[in-house]
Amino acid sequence: MAASELYSKNAHVWLPDAADVWKSAELLKDYTPGDLTLSLQLEDGTAVEHKIDPKTKNLPPLRNPNILEGENDLTALSYLHEPAVLHNLKVRFIDSKLIYTYCGIVLVAINPYESLPIYEADIINAYSGQNMGDMDPHIFAVAEEAYKQMARDQRNQSIIVSGESGAGKTVSAKYAMRYFATVSSSSGETNVEERVLASSPIMEAFGNAKTTRNDNSSRFGKYIEIGFDKDLCIIGANMRTYLLEKSRVVFQAHGERNYHIFYQLCASSHLPEFKTFKLGCPDDFCCTNQGQSPVIDGVNDAKDMSNTRRAFSLLGIGESDQVEIYQILSAVLHLSNVDVKDQSADRCSILPDNSHLMVFCELMGVPCEEMAHWLCHRKLQTTTETFVKSFSKANAVHGRDALAKHIYARLFNWIVSSINNALTSAVKQRSFIGVLDIYGFETFDVNSFEQFCINYANEKLQQQFNLHVFKLEQEEYMKEEIPWTLIDFYDNQPCINLIEAKLGILDLLDEECKMPKGSDDTWAQKLYNTHLKQNTYFDKPRLSNKAFIIHHFADKVEYQCVGFLEKNKDTVNEEQINVLKKSKFDLLLKLFEDEEKTKVSTNKFSGTTGKAGKAQKDTKKTVGLQFRQSLHLLMDTLNATTPHYVRCIKPNDIKTPFTLDPVRAVQQLRACGVLETIRISAAGFPSRWTYQEFFGRYRVLMKQKEVLPDRKQTCKNLMEKLIKDQQKYQFGKSKIFFRAGLVAYLEKLRSDKLRSACVSIQKTIRCWLARGKYLRMRESAIIIQKHVRAHQARSYVKFLRQTKAAVVIQRNMRMWSKKRCFLQQRSAAVTIQRVWRGHMARKQYFKLLHEHKAVVIQKAVRGWLAKQRFRRSMKAVILLQSCVRRMMAKKELKKLKVEARSVEHFKKLNIGMENKIMQLQHKINEQHKEHGELTERLSVLEKTHTTEREKQCRDIENLRRSEQEARAKAETVPSLLEQLSFLQEELESSRREKEDLEVQTKTFKERTQETIHELNMKNNLLNSNIEELNEEFSIQAQQLKEVKTNLENTKQLEKDLTEERSRYQNLLSEHLQLEERHKDLQEEMSVSIISSKCSHQRTDSNYSSNSSEFSQSLSSTEDEHNPTAEDKVQTKVDLPILLKQQKRVKELEKENRSLWQQLDKKEEAQHEKAKEVEKQTTAGRTELDVEKLKRQELESENKKLKQDLSELRKSLTSENSDMAPPAPGSLPYNILLEQLSSSNEELEMRKEEVLLLRSHMVRQEALKHRGSVLGEGVKLDLGEIHSFQDPDRSTDIHTLNEDGELWLAYEGLKETNRLLETQMQEQECLHSEKYRKLEEEMNKLRTEKEQQQKLLAQSLLLPDDARVEASLKHEITRLTTENLERMEQQENQDKTIRKLKKQLKLYMKKVEDLEASSHQIIGSSVTSTPVRPVHITRKEKEFQGMLEFKEGDTSRLLKNLVIDLKPRGVAVSFTPGLPAFIIFMCLRYADNVNDDRRLSTLLNSTISSIKGVIKKKGNDFEVVSFWLANTCRLMHCLKQYSGDEVFMVHNTAKQNEQSLANFELSEYHQLFGDLAIQIYRQLIKSMENILIPLIVPCMLEHETVQGVLGSKPTGLRKRSSNFPEEAVTVEVLLQHLSFFHTTINQHGMDSDIIKQVVRQQFYIISAVTLNNLLLRKDMCSWGKGLQIRYNVWQLEEWLAERKLTDSGAKETLDPLIQAAQLLQIKKNTEADAQAICSMCSSLTTAQIVKILTLYTPVIEFEERVSNAFIITIKNLLKGRDESSSLMMDAKKIFSVTFPFTPSSVALETIQIPTSLNLGFLIRV
Repeated sequence: MAASELYSKNAHVWLPDAADVWKSAELLKDYTPGDLTLSLQLEDGTAVEHKIDPKTKNLPPLRNPNILEGENDLTALSYLHEPAVLHNLKVRFIDSKLIYTYCGIVLVAINPYESLPIYEADIINAYSGQNMGDMDPHIFAVAEEAYKQMARDQRNQSIIVSGESGAGKTVSAKYAMRYFATVSSSSGETNVEERVLASSPIMEAFGNAKTTRNDNSSRFGKYIEIGFDKDLCIIGANMRTYLLEKSRVVFQAHGERNYHIFYQLCASSHLPEFKTFKLGCPDDFCCTNQGQSPVIDGVNDAKDMSNTRRAFSLLGIGESDQVEIYQILSAVLHLSNVDVKDQSADRCSILPDNSHLMVFCELMGVPCEEMAHWLCHRKLQTTTETFVKSFSKANAVHGRDALAKHIYARLFNWIVSSINNALTSAVKQRSFIGVLDIYGFETFDVNSFEQFCINYANEKLQQQFNLHVFKLEQEEYMKEEIPWTLIDFYDNQPCINLIEAKLGILDLLDEECKMPKGSDDTWAQKLYNTHLKQNTYFDKPRLSNKAFIIHHFADKVEYQCVGFLEKNKDTVNEEQINVLKKSKFDLLLKLFEDEEKTKVSTNKFSGTTGKAGKAQKDTKKTVGLQFRQSLHLLMDTLNATTPHYVRCIKPNDIKTPFTLDPVRAVQQLRACGVLETIRISAAGFPSRWTYQEFFGRYRVLMKQKEVLPDRKQTCKNLMEKLIKDQQKYQFGKSKIFFRAGLVAYLEKLRSDKLRSACVSIQKTIRCWLARGKYLRMRESAIIIQKHVRAHQARSYVKFLRQTKAAVVIQRNMRMWSKKRCFLQQRSAAVTIQRVWRGHMARKQYFKLLHEHKAVVIQKAVRGWLAKQRFRRSMKAVILLQSCVRRMMAKKELKKLKVEARSVEHFKKLNIGMENKIMQLQHKINEQHKEHGELTERLSVLEKTHTTEREKQCRDIENLRRSEQEARAKAETVPSLLEQLSFLQEELESSRREKEDLEVQTKTFKERTQETIHELNMKNNLLNSNIEELNEEFSIQAQQLKEVKTNLENTKQLEKDLTEERSRYQNLLSEHLQLEERHKDLQEEMSVSIISSKCSHQRTDSNYSSNSSEFSQSLSSTEDEHNPTAEDKVQTKVDLPILLKQQKRVKELEKENRSLWQQLDKKEEAQHEKAKEVEKQTTAGRTELDVEKLKRQELESENKKLKQDLSELRKSLTSENSDMAPPAPGSLPYNILLEQLSSSNEELEMRKEEVLLLRSHMVRQEALKHRGSVLGEGVKLDLGEIHSFQDPDRSTDIHTLNEDGELWLAYEGLKETNRLLETQMQEQECLHSEKYRKLEEEMNKLRTEKEQQQKLLAQSLLLPDDARVEASLKHEITRLTTENLERMEQQENQDKTIRKLKKQLKLYMKKVEDLEASSHQIIGSSVTSTPVRPVHITRKEKEFQGMLEFKEGDTSRLLKNLVIDLKPRGVAVSFTPGLPAFIIFMCLRYADNVNDDRRLSTLLNSTISSIKGVIKKKGNDFEVVSFWLANTCRLMHCLKQYSGDEVFMVHNTAKQNEQSLANFELSEYHQLFGDLAIQIYRQLIKSMENILIPLIVPCMLEHETVQGVLGSKPTGLRKRSSNFPEEAVTVEVLLQHLSFFHTTINQHGMDSDIIKQVVRQQFYIISAVTLNNLLLRKDMCSWGKGLQIRYNVWQLEEWLAERKLTDSGAKETLDPLIQAAQLLQIKKNTEADAQAICSMCSSLTTAQIVKILTLYTPVIEFEERVSNAFIITIKNLLKGRDESSSLMMDAKKIFSVTFPFTPSSVALETIQIPTSLNLGFLIRV
């Protein structure tokens, strides 16, 4: 493989660039050895000539193929060099928005400067349990790898996070700790994880600050050891800190801040507990205002302060300690403001009234004068005397700052130790995972002692990293047994020796610090003299004598010597410390206790070796020595663990999201060792493929005959054929190792092969297409010719027909024209005759009319004259009559006056007058009424008359107008007639000529008018139809709207119901888990008590819990624990956890009760509605039918008893019998008499029952027909019945006939009458009570209505917000009153239930006493003499569907039936649900004997036993499925036989007879429902444990035909199961699904539950597959989408085969199907984007964008998705209302419902198999 083969035309290379570091270019022509230049073209189109160095002949580095861009692992690249690494990171970070990339064993993390949704709990669950190479790079993958190696290898792990300030080290470490806390959390120790995570905000507040590069920069290094127990659960943590930047307490550069805690304290200064600290804003203090940047954008210091205080409280640091911490911090703030006055050159002072100093001393509890004195003075001690010397102002300020730094450092160390104490656990630590968050390599314009120590630490870490990488490479080569040569890698041990060896930089620094007059200048000269020309890693700057240069592994750094000695000494005035030690402040004294202890220990040690004075001087260690020792300790710890590396990269200095500065990125890649890793990998064999991977990828380069059964030999033959240089590759045991660039060459060969194959395929297809096109054209030409010839023939025939038709038309037309001319002449003559005759007739008519009018006038005049004469004569006659009558009246008046004066006449008149007055008054009233009616009629008539008159007036006006118009027209008539005559004369000539045309036009017009009329009619019809249709459409639209609204409402209600149900079931599961935890804690307490008593022996907690649970399941009640023992154990129990659990349990119980009450109310409402409907339909019929049946049964039994009695009499009185009858008085005779009397009594009872039933039936019939027409004459007169009774008849019951039976009927009717009367009275009482209650309710409703109306009126006046608040308040008050009323009702009902239960118990006791006394009497009457057997015919015994058992047999029953039962045998051979039926039959027996104790113990023990079995065997799918089916069947039996009419509808008559009689067990419906929910969730979990490991290999990783689409090359992190020997296919998954389905079917589970289980299974498959697809870049390709769709099709076929398509399982696969379609659809244009948006309705925007960004071409012919296309997708999906989460919730369990399904199995037919060992149960 020569260079000419690689550097050919169109090959891409990298050229160095000043701005972008590297630029891509394309070769314009092939390279031949010896060329001095390369002809290149840049990406922007500019041509470049690149010169080749003739000495080295180094060619520019080649660019990887496009298919290898954006790889997860940098070591998967074929060409491993700096430009390839930088470009791959740029593609992933900018184009794909991926911040994590593997580089061998290193995880490279680039800070996005933006919050990403990739750290949620579902992402943690997705990475949990996965191999590191299976998923996309992530910090969670590194954490999972460390956690898995710790569990597998039992070796401690460490995660080393390093990088520059602002690169994201702290965040990465925080997320790693969160992962451990989430994955390893247990139900009982969750508080430990919370405390471990709570240390982060505290350390960030006290150790982080804002710098110019980072807003939250860690100014110290820390190593956190997270401890785990044997169960791999977190038990505690320990923290070690390194090199806190104390100088920041007193100095900050411009744009930086002090530590966050100071600003948080100032932001919370308004709180009452901080008032005494006398704080203000940060600008008021010298140590917080130097950076002039007190505020960070997006950070709320007050809120962070509350988080810090909450974290302190969670770690057990009380409020008092917290206040003391803040008090010390406030004192440090005030100390920084202490002003020192200059008195002279070497003297200074502090004013006594300095307010800040007084506040500082007050807060620290020290005397102000003494502190002010020692801030300006120091004590010098010689061998003979001690004297005090004053400070200069500069020295005093320096001493003040040193004191502040010292106090803060001691406080920081105390907080770290307090956190460690809070995180320390008493449980033994099995292993730990350390997280190292340490500063990266730093270089600034001015580098001092801090940067020197940081770079020294990075040198040590880089050395450890290089050794570890080299070790891994060596182990890999040795494992594969390939020859390898020693790889030369950068060894920085000389640089480390320069720093830490004898006479090294730190050693010389410590020596100079011990010198009395040591200074930075003298130390610099010693460095020059010792190392300048003797060590290549040490150098001196040209223009400075106070600086030195060290050549580090990353870069050379210049350090300024100023301040090195002072920072290394870290001296504080001892007198100031002594003043602080005199304080009464407890926490301040604690800060210096450790220092005292260390001094005492060193004094004791030094006293044995030398003088005390000398030892006192040497006791204090320098900062450099302390850091070196702690660093050595850290390296020892890291070397003892398995390291995992995370390198954080800062992409730019301006904190812009997803922007990469190439120059800064390359600097950091060099500094953090990533490029060194690449170099080490490139020096060996970086590309490594398994033989199966190689065969699957490069199968296209082989011929069929070259493929051998042995894959290894096949690959060897291919490599020897393609690559002649065997040094370019090596064959290992399981892998092929390639040199750098060889994979790219193989990819080139593969693409060339595929391209040639594509060309040949295209050639063949184009030939086939062209031939097909030619054949189609030829066939179409023949068809066209055929049709043209046929058209010509048809046109000739048409011509002949047209000529013949023209001759016929001409003939007929000529005939028609002649005929029309004749008809016109004839019609003209007829018209003239008609007009003349009409004129003559009119003339005669007008003459006769004139004569008639004259006669009429004469008649009217003559009549008027006769009338006038008659009127005059009548007036005269009337005048004469009136005069005569007046005279007669006067005479009569005189007579009447005389008579009126007599009294008697007056009385007679009075008597008649009264009657007349009454009559007249009556007449007047009638006349008034008539008058009123007449007035009404008159008004009506007037109205009608007025309307008619108005109409007539209008008509008259119209007539007048018409007359006027007629007159006007009549005036114009003569002129018009003249004109008409003139025109007629002129037109006569033209008329004759145009007559023909007019006739034609008339006919044409008539036709057109007819057609127009028809069209108008049709148009009107169409318009009417359209209007009707529009009306129908509007009606249908309204109906559709109503239907849609109803559907939306129902959907919303269903959604709310499912959410409420799922919420309830989740709460129920949490409640059950807490109960189980509570039981386990109780068991552990009991076990600990027992163990403490029994010689302190240890027992297995799991075994104890299981045994105690087993014992609990067998016993229904438990004895209480000994209180003294509880008190002893209670000290060891974590009380906060117990209290939290108790509160949580109470809350869950309350919510559980409320939810069940709501469900019960809804069910009761439905039941009541159903009952009302059934009562209305079958009220009268059912009673009569039942009574008839009862009567018939009683009559038949009566007949049988009569027959038995007659047979007995015959047997007693027969003379032909073999044996003589028994003598009277003998024992047999007495027995027979007793039997006879008992039979007679039974006969009497039967007769009475028959008569009562007959009378009841008659009564029912009468009541039924009372309201009808037939029943009007029916009257129940019970007195008539008495006449049928004969008083002379005997009362002997044996001689009663039908007449005697009538008397019994009469007595029965009497009794029924009394009963009916009492019932009527009771009903009347009830009716009155109901009426009263209804009235009260009506009054309440009225008042409520009035109140609501008032509130509505008031609320309408209010604004919207106030209106909503008022309505809410009103609703709250209404609900509270209703709740109170309901509570009162419930209390009253509970009281009545208790009273009734007490009465029932009393009655049961009385009945039992009576039965016992009767048994004693019967037993005493029987003697021991032998009795002759008498054969009496009896019916065969019928079982009642019950199982009798004793009280002590409950535990035995449940042990055999529940605990020890094996489901497989029962499910295959017996009736489904047999255990449930057996338990219910035992319950029926307990109900039948009315034993509530036995019933409750059996039910409670059953529930506890099933829980115990589920807890013990919860991972066994068959067991869980079996008991879910039986629990549901038992719950359905309790409902089916409860006696409730809603459930009794589905039963047979026999099943209704077997209903529970004495107890109402509706409360247990809820308990068994909760138990069924618990078992269902356990069933889903057991299925998840089986399915989840199979889903990803089956649905994603497996390929049906391997090698067709190929697989991309991978890096060092291979997937563990890429090509397993036994591939896990979809068939394996379907086999498991079939097993689940057959199992639950065998157990007799309800079909609805089966559908819900299948839906949950398919949701798990869809969610897990989609989540893994979203987290695996290698799976997002076109071919993988095709494979997913094929796998989904197989799942759908499985559903169709089992007729489960309506289960909703298919809909759960929609997100997965749409994701597969998204991988296969075109992704170029805007139309494609719109199609994607409409297609992917089940995917969220985040999921669509994630799949598009992860889309990776597997072959070169595919195209990547452009960023512009992704932006258009985002813009189109902006309006979507959806969740922002990326992952599907794979742990989601749908809410389950258990619909009532009655059983058709008859209980009396169930038989108990002997294999169940239940012989102690007796069928009843």
